[in-house]
Amino acid sequence: MATVATVVCVVIGTVLGIVAGYFGGWIDTVISRAMDIFLAFPLLLFAIALVGVIPDGAFGLEGNDLRIGVLVFIIGFFNWPYIGRIVRGQTLTLREREFVEASRSLGAGSGHIVFREILPNLVTPILVYSTLLIPTNILFEAALSFLGVGINPPMATWGGMLENALQFYTTSPHFVIIPGLAIFVTVLAFNLFGDGLRDAFDPRSSD
Repeated sequence: MATVATVVCVVIGTVLGIVAGYFGGWIDTVISRAMDIFLAFPLLLFAIALVGVIPDGAFGLEGNDLRIGVLVFIIGFFNWPYIGRIVRGQTLTLREREFVEASRSLGAGSGHIVFREILPNLVTPILVYSTLLIPTNILFEAALSFLGVGINPPMATWGGMLENALQFYTTSPHFVIIPGLAIFVTVLAFNLFGDGLRDAFDPRSSD
């Protein structure tokens, strides 16, 4: 679920970030203000309220399938400004580079410049930041499940395991330790993977 939500977030953020950074003007202003609004939105409270009141079935889905769909929508739709800002900033820099000016002088249109000149140079920051978004989304889903408004049993989630284990932590502490360690190791692994990707794509950043 975290991976799907991250893909949705990355696609929306990349598209809007490139559009804002490349075209500028009022388009950039509108998208930037939208980013500010989404970043100020109380996402956790909204997710708790929305997931807590969703019906048993809607849009052809029911039960945990519906809850997963709602969580993917919430995470993907409301977290895109984080990567959108990075893509916008990189696009603002790239559009002034010599190779973009050369393409423009040869008569290349906006579509060619965006997809053939700018987007390939954005692959590295997009990949790196995507690996850092996945652990964030994992923690977000675990927090919702721990609060009882995430994925329902019998589907297993680490947050749900922690919530159920609290009543046994004095007699069986391993019920709390094991899912807690699983979350810690997974999040740490993705963060280290993101750092490794950044160093691999840009060795000078590790100097």
